[in-house]
Amino acid sequence: MKKIELEIVALSHSITQTHSYAVVLGETNGMRRLPIVIGGFEAQAIAVALENMQPSRPLTHDLMKNFMNAFNVELQEIIISDLQEGIFYSKLVCFTEHDTVEIDSRTSDALALAVRFGCPIYTYEHILENAGILMEDGGSGKKQKAEAVGVEESGSGREDLSNMSLEELQTLLNDVLEHEDYIRAIAIRDEMNKRK
Repeated sequence: MKKIELEIVALSHSITQTHSYAVVLGETNGMRRLPIVIGGFEAQAIAVALENMQPSRPLTHDLMKNFMNAFNVELQEIIISDLQEGIFYSKLVCFTEHDTVEIDSRTSDALALAVRFGCPIYTYEHILENAGILMEDGGSGKKQKAEAVGVEESGSGREDLSNMSLEELQTLLNDVLEHEDYIRAIAIRDEMNKRK
C-alpha cells in the first residue's frame, strides 16, 4: 500500500469530547485533514515538543526517547496503519544497526514520539478516505508550520487572558509552569507575545 505523508497542523480542544483534545494532521502537499481525538496528557506531550519547551523533569515520551537513544534505536517513521470502530491504530518503525522492527502504539503516543524524533508521519489512502476531511483552500495557501501549530483555547479562555495585564499574565504563567500545565502555558505565552 502506498503511504501518504502527514504533518501536524493544529492542536486544539476537542469539540466533541470534554477534557479531550484533537490533533489535526494535514496531508503534505494536499488538502485533506485527519482529526484524531487524544487525551490531555498526550496533547500536553505533543505541545511541549512542538513548542520546544524544556520541562523541569522529563515527560514519559522524553524518557522513551532517551531510552531509545541510549540503546541506539532510531525511530524511522510512524504509520497510522488502521482504523477500526473510530479508533486509530499506529506502528512505530524502529531501526537498529541489525534490524528494523514495527511496534504497535497508541496513535497519540506515536505522534508525541514523532515530534521528538523529527520523523515522518504516514497513513494509507483508505484511512484518509474514511476519516479525513477535505479542506477548501480560500486562496490563502498553506500556513507556515510554526503558525499552523497552535493550541486553541475556548472563547472564554482567550477573553480571560486578553483582559489580564502583562504582570498578571507573567504570574499566571509561572503558576501553570509550576503545575506542569504546558498547554495553558503556551496560550499565555502567545498572549504575552502578541502584546510585545
